[in-house]
Amino acid sequence: MEQGQDRFRTLEEAVAEPRKHRDMELALEPMPNYRETPDGPHGQPIEFWAAWDLADRPRRIALLLDDCQEEYRPYAGGILPNVERLVEAFRGARAGSDGVAIAWSAWSRMFDDGISNAMDRWYGPRGLRPEQPENAAYVFTGGPGLEPLKEIAPTEQERADGWFYLGKHLDMFWTFDDHGESYLDGKLKALDIDTIVIVGLWTDECVLSTAYAGNSRGYDVVVVGDAVATATSHHEAALTVANGTVANVLSTEEVLGYLEHDFVTGEPGAVKGTAHPDGRKEG
Repeated sequence: MEQGQDRFRTLEEAVAEPRKHRDMELALEPMPNYRETPDGPHGQPIEFWAAWDLADRPRRIALLLDDCQEEYRPYAGGILPNVERLVEAFRGARAGSDGVAIAWSAWSRMFDDGISNAMDRWYGPRGLRPEQPENAAYVFTGGPGLEPLKEIAPTEQERADGWFYLGKHLDMFWTFDDHGESYLDGKLKALDIDTIVIVGLWTDECVLSTAYAGNSRGYDVVVVGDAVATATSHHEAALTVANGTVANVLSTEEVLGYLEHDFVTGEPGAVKGTAHPDGRKEG
């Protein structure tokens, strides 16, 4: 309800009024990225997918390597070649653009870290057994298990520049600096990044959580479907949910092709691109 109004307007009333920042002719056109519910109430849509493509505007883009660490190597074997190719391609793109970044996180929860939060309560207090671990909240192999997979590890300079950090909750944005601000968000904002490409582990936990967190913080989100993996049976379900809600789920080949042929560096601060492809008009 807007200030000074004593009632909510109907949808018809709101649509009929001029919209300063909205192209109403475009807004009233049918959506090309949804499917209706057959015989459903009000014809409500049952499925959505992203209305944007990577190449539809200039971008400032970051590759996020979510918990690609040595303890998870048994689950990473199938995706590691694709992750390696993506890291190489992003490093190449970064060399020629001020709008490309690469960030690594490592899950660092230990059973004696002094934290007792919602994740601990969700998994519960049992299943610690180091010889046959069950409780996925913890790193069981100690310090060596926290190290990034050697094939895609950050360089000494990338570490020195702060692009590798430790995380203690599911999404990569949930690590905070001394001022209580998201560490990763701050690093990306410093470069005016507007698009994140997520790879790593696990699809149904940290990858999905980071996708939602990134979308909530205003980033266009890509999940590379053949460069993420999990220890559970929920890989495909997680990709379906991500693709139908907050992310574009693309293949490694699609992302590599974009970087090679279609990537154009966006201007700092022009988060939506110069043509406002979401339908807004200049004020």
